[in-house]
Amino acid sequence: MSESGKHVIGIDLGTTNCALAHSMGEAVSQFEIPQLIGPGQLGDQPLFPSCLFLHGAGDFAEGATAVPWDDSPKYVLGQLAKVRGAEVPDRVVVSAKSWLCHSGVDRTSELLPAAAPENVQRISPVEAARRYLDHLRQAWDFKNPRDPFDARQVIVTVPASFDAVARDLTLRAATEAGYRGVVLLEEPQAAFYAWIERHPDWRQRVRPGDLILVVDIGGGTTDFSLISVVDSGGELALERVAVGEHILLGGDNMDLALARHVEAELAQKGRKLDAFQLNTLWQNCRTAKEKLFGEGSLAHYTVTVPGRGSGLIGGAIQAKLTRSAAEQVVLEGFLPRVPPDSMPEQPRRSALLEIGLPYAADAAVTRHLAKFLRQAPAGRAPTHVLFNGGVFNAGPLRQRVLDTLGEWMKAKDAPAVQALEGEDLMHAVSRGAAYYGSARSGKGVRIRGGISRTYYIGVQTSMPAVPGMKPPMKALTVAQFGMEEGSRVEPSKREFGLLVGESVEFRFFGSVVRKDDTPGTMLDEIGPELEELSPVEITLPAEGDGPSLVPVRIETEITETGQLQLWCAGRDGSRWKLEFNVRESVG
Repeated sequence: MSESGKHVIGIDLGTTNCALAHSMGEAVSQFEIPQLIGPGQLGDQPLFPSCLFLHGAGDFAEGATAVPWDDSPKYVLGQLAKVRGAEVPDRVVVSAKSWLCHSGVDRTSELLPAAAPENVQRISPVEAARRYLDHLRQAWDFKNPRDPFDARQVIVTVPASFDAVARDLTLRAATEAGYRGVVLLEEPQAAFYAWIERHPDWRQRVRPGDLILVVDIGGGTTDFSLISVVDSGGELALERVAVGEHILLGGDNMDLALARHVEAELAQKGRKLDAFQLNTLWQNCRTAKEKLFGEGSLAHYTVTVPGRGSGLIGGAIQAKLTRSAAEQVVLEGFLPRVPPDSMPEQPRRSALLEIGLPYAADAAVTRHLAKFLRQAPAGRAPTHVLFNGGVFNAGPLRQRVLDTLGEWMKAKDAPAVQALEGEDLMHAVSRGAAYYGSARSGKGVRIRGGISRTYYIGVQTSMPAVPGMKPPMKALTVAQFGMEEGSRVEPSKREFGLLVGESVEFRFFGSVVRKDDTPGTMLDEIGPELEELSPVEITLPAEGDGPSLVPVRIETEITETGQLQLWCAGRDGSRWKLEFNVRESVG
């Protein structure tokens, strides 16, 4: 089947849930995912929880974890894993995607669950992602035996803020799950593609000069992007112009904050919760939030916590969470009204920390948003906002963001920001990925984006030795923000010395702020606007015996999957390819 004639599968590999959509042409459909919803009970669900339960021999009856394509699976996945994980939280893998982009750990090592006892076999974030992707492939083939997964073009989404290593590991997980020729797509772009797919008249809703802010708050993360509407030869075109940092802050934080509020009220009544009860309360507060903030919202909602021990008369504990209390906790805690020049707070940290995810220190999403918007193209303010993520099913949360943006625009004498209505909050990313697959073959509009940051490689300065002082490091620009997939930069005119024949380390840096540094530009100092990425430790092959210094020029290529590749080209035609190492340095 030709590339243009292929059906397309779009997969949202989410932090909290996965989803799958499919298309032929521009028509997109959602796939109900078969999974265990109880022991021995298979059911189709619109979402697949990104949960993996490490079950033991006595956790389930024989055959209770079987799925149609595996009589004895090594792990329990999806809804049943989520349910059982709430009961035994130290044996459930969650937020594997967040670990996948954590540059402070070895993402290929067996890290998860982070709180697992010593006698529990852990798995790596890459392995968890592989298991989720494999389940989606097997589930599709089970439901569609005449339309095999392998015959379709597959698009898998990743956060726009994923670094090159996290993208590479996502591709690795997909390859190990049996995917062929998978293409990666940034999630905010996917959300906007989904809006386009649902609105064929989108060209009448936006115009050249508009700047669209995508605010995506999922279960565990918050992401921001800016998409510009431009005039391209008389036709409307879209261009991604800014990408925010990967912020570990989302709906789960809000649910936990509500749970802590209820816990404090129970403590005042003399009822202390243990870790299991608090975890159950946390899960129940998600439902409470949806009920209190949803359409036809309630004035209060009763949450139930299972009883523990003989001292609790009546077993279960019940507590009332009011709408006013929920608004105070969520709106004022996570979406406070702040001035446009706000910055996220950075509290003083302890000298010793647990090895864990780099959660956002400041829970105020609006302060993170204010910081992001100062990265916008000079003199421009957003004209529209597109919401994405299940958190925004709550109308008051959407309205708070709009009100805050309105206050910021008023201070700049800019028009109020308009919401792009009619989005699909829970399935937009997978639907947009499926639409994008068709757009790649000329059956829909495409957003011009390219890479989401400017990349640099460290170059050690040549200088006389000074006791106690290492030679300073400069930064050579190798790829500029927005460089398109499938493009390359010719070898630099300047030559550098490449050490071959012995183990060396290449240092890489990225910046979401410096967008105007062109390839070949040398920065004499590595300032705070550059973030150091994962180093590459490698021994490059040498022609003769022993190490040698070879004059080379640097060539850059961006693959179709958005991956950065660097080539060191020697005078004699020799070429060395630099790839990001998946082994991380913990520091």
